[in-house]
Amino acid sequence: MGAAEVTQPRLGPANVPLWREALFGVDWLSLRLSPVYYGVGVPHGDGSPVIVIPGFLGSDTYLFEMYYWLRRIGYKSYYSRIGRNAECPDILRERLFETMAQAYAETGQKLRLIGHSLGGLLARSAAVARPEQVAQVISLAAPFRDMRVHPMVLAAAGFVRGRIRGRRGRNGNVQHDCYTTECTCAFATAARSELPDSVSHAAIYTETDGVVDWRSCVEEDDRLNTKVSGTHAGLAFNPRVYRVVARLLAAAR
Repeated sequence: MGAAEVTQPRLGPANVPLWREALFGVDWLSLRLSPVYYGVGVPHGDGSPVIVIPGFLGSDTYLFEMYYWLRRIGYKSYYSRIGRNAECPDILRERLFETMAQAYAETGQKLRLIGHSLGGLLARSAAVARPEQVAQVISLAAPFRDMRVHPMVLAAAGFVRGRIRGRRGRNGNVQHDCYTTECTCAFATAARSELPDSVSHAAIYTETDGVVDWRSCVEEDDRLNTKVSGTHAGLAFNPRVYRVVARLLAAAR
C-alpha cells in the first residue's frame, strides 16, 4: 500500500474469522507460564514513563498485566485514564492528553505510548499532536492503515456512533461522523497524518487476527513490523508481544 492509502484509510468489513478470538485465553495462560512475565530474559528499563491505552470497547482494566509487567522490568507505567473506549475518539484523546501532561510533568522525560487496537490510533494521533512529549509509539494490532474490521465490530461502532449522535443532537450539535472516514475532528486528522521523525514507532500484528484485517496494522517500512502468532484480543497478554515490547523500548532509549 502506498502513502496515499495510509492518509486516507477506508472503512469497511473484513473477512476475518472472529471465532479465533475465543482462544485469547491461551495467550493469557502462556504469558503466566512464560519467564518473560517475570522479567527474565528481556532488557530492563531505565524508569522511562510508559502509557498503556486500551482498544475499542475496552478500558484500562484489561491492561493491568502489561501495566504491572512494565513496572517489574523497570519502567514507570501509567494507565491512560480515558475511561471506556466507546466514546468520540476526539474526547478520548483529550483525556489522554491530561494523562500525558501529568506523566511528562512527574518524570521530566518524553513518553512511550503503547496502544492496543483503536488505542494504537489514539497513541499515533496524540503523538502527532504532541511530539514534544512523545518519544515512541508501539501499536498492537492497530488498524492505522486501512480500517477494515469484522462486520460485528462495524455494527458495534455504528451503535456507539448512534449514541454519540443522539447526545450531540440534544446539545444542538448535529455532527455525527465518529467512526467513519468522513470524520474531520482533530483526532481523525492527526491519525491520518504521518508520525514526526522525532517519534520512534513500530507495529506488532498477527496474521490470525479475528477482529481486523492484519494488513491494516502494518507499517509501510517492513523493518518496523513484527509478526507474532495469537489473537487480536490476546496481543495484550501474549508473551511474544511482551518480549518484543521490551526490546523495542530498550532500543529506543
